[in-house]
Amino acid sequence: MNLSFFDQFSSPCLLGIPLILLSMLFPALLLPSPGSRWITNRLATLQSWCIDLITKQLMTPLNKSGHKWALILTSLMILLLSINLLGLLPYTFTPTTQLSMNMALAFPLWLATLLTGLRNQPSASLGHLLPEGTPTPLIPALVLIETISLLIRPLALGVRLTANLTAGHLLIQLISTASAALLSIMPTISTLTTIILLLLTILEVAVA
Repeated sequence: MNLSFFDQFSSPCLLGIPLILLSMLFPALLLPSPGSRWITNRLATLQSWCIDLITKQLMTPLNKSGHKWALILTSLMILLLSINLLGLLPYTFTPTTQLSMNMALAFPLWLATLLTGLRNQPSASLGHLLPEGTPTPLIPALVLIETISLLIRPLALGVRLTANLTAGHLLIQLISTASAALLSIMPTISTLTTIILLLLTILEVAVA
């Protein structure tokens, strides 16, 4: 029973071939392709609104030279949003519950932003390693601590995101199993459990 709870996090296979690549590409196939007209249907309107909202939220704090990141970041956000939302459906697989995928996305983007900051604004980037007003005896220790914190940031955040998604899926499966098991024995408790399951599902949609 315990092993079956974690079977949902193993990559599905067909004839011995892992289907994780298909599960990552399939959400992108659901998006409407661009046509000769700006707006073709309601789905294209929703997609355009989502892209505009994400781009505005990401690029507003940056200057114009930083807007070159808009395409890759918006594409990444839409891909992750589609994968996470479709992963909440029954009999589906969520690739972002795999630490390998999260680290493969986190480390290159973290390294790119770090190197870009060091190249364009080296003084400001290195200034983050030492808080303002630090006593002189604490400077070497704080620089070392901040450097270690900077280097392990993609690993820490990747593990945290993976744990959040994995824990949410496990809770949904545990509560749904308990609700189905209690339905014939204690219908009132099963109804309350189902309500808790719906609230947890809303929370997982927000996490996704």
